[in-house]
Amino acid sequence: MSEAAQEIDKLMGLHPKGFDLSLDRITRLLDVLGNPHRKLPPVIHVAGTNGKGSVTAFCRALLEAGGYSAHVHTSPHLVNWHERYRIGVAGGRGQLVDDAVFAEALRRVADANAGQHITVFEILTAVTFILFSEQPADAAIIEVGLGGRFDATNVITDPGVSVIMPISLDHQPYLGDRVELIAAEKAGIMKPGLPVVIGHQEYDAALDVLMSTAERLHCPSAVFGQDFMAHEEYGRLVYQDEFGLADLPLPRLPGRHQYANAAAAIRAVKAAGFTVTETMMEKAMNSVEWPGRLQRLGEGRLLQHAPAGAEIWIDGGHNPGAGEVIAEAMANFEERQSRPLFLIIGMINTKDPVGYFKAFAGLVEKVFCVPIRNSDAMIDPVILSNAAYDAGLVAEPMSTVGDALEAIKAVLDPEGLPPRILVGGSLYLVGDVLSDNGTPPK
Repeated sequence: MSEAAQEIDKLMGLHPKGFDLSLDRITRLLDVLGNPHRKLPPVIHVAGTNGKGSVTAFCRALLEAGGYSAHVHTSPHLVNWHERYRIGVAGGRGQLVDDAVFAEALRRVADANAGQHITVFEILTAVTFILFSEQPADAAIIEVGLGGRFDATNVITDPGVSVIMPISLDHQPYLGDRVELIAAEKAGIMKPGLPVVIGHQEYDAALDVLMSTAERLHCPSAVFGQDFMAHEEYGRLVYQDEFGLADLPLPRLPGRHQYANAAAAIRAVKAAGFTVTETMMEKAMNSVEWPGRLQRLGEGRLLQHAPAGAEIWIDGGHNPGAGEVIAEAMANFEERQSRPLFLIIGMINTKDPVGYFKAFAGLVEKVFCVPIRNSDAMIDPVILSNAAYDAGLVAEPMSTVGDALEAIKAVLDPEGLPPRILVGGSLYLVGDVLSDNGTPPK
């Protein structure tokens, strides 16, 4: 176990792991630490139900393509805690924080907190501000953890730009059971008079809340589909905003939903005050990476259990909105090259499994439901299989991902095409897969 992981284990034993939405504790702690959140480079602050991580990855790729250095905070991690913190490097690709530096920042924050009530996420957020304020960079891209209004990252008072990505139902016990309520929570990261970029929204009710909030706060706003847009044309990505039009390669991240994510990132980086050239955009589309989101496994230990020639994808999307875009991506893959599709899914009990599975009706041969290691909140594979059945899919519980891969071998037509396999339903399961496969993010 790494030095930082040992420090986090200590914190887990002292402080709650869950959510306790308030800014009082983090504000108190940051004051003791000298308010490092007020000493950051220009911040791109990103909220939303889906697409937060992708737009963060695109923003980073754009800035690095222009020679800018960018600190990046994301959550949760997949395999190792330090994945949450990428430290910008002048003129180059940012690096995950060094373990010893991370461990020392954890100790400093814990000492400053002096045993007072606080959540682990709030401590980790304070670590973000310590790390990002003490090492120079041109920008800081900071992803919201949950919601927006009371998320611990929302102590940022003067972001270069606030970005709100697609909003759908998720975390209803904390954020509300209607998209307009969730949108109001996400809109809480907007700051009076400061720029806002609103990504593609499926729900008019969510868009109305976001636009009315921006108007009330006098925020200069750019809205996908109105002020900027992107679409595929002849195998290229066409991006357009009030500054002009760019003819770009399709993003390296697969799925048509990434066109809108790329567009939001381009407009956000511009809104934050950076010059964005067409050369930067081209480089970013070719270099962007986001582990665990429609990532294809091409090597690793798990593949020995897979059928010969199988195409294996992993994706941590876990709500109905994510299910829809992942299913669309699988359907597009099917159009280009037909293969039988199998799902290997694990989920936790704060999600809507039936809503997720419904998106795959008519696409999937069979679903294999598996447990998630080290999670008291996992849905039992038998119960998860019943949810898949309720969504109209054939499903079976299995003990491990490896067992599920072996089971797919057993049901395949030996004369048929090699399968396409999607492993997902939870970022925690994707983390288990990357760990077991020996291919953690770098």
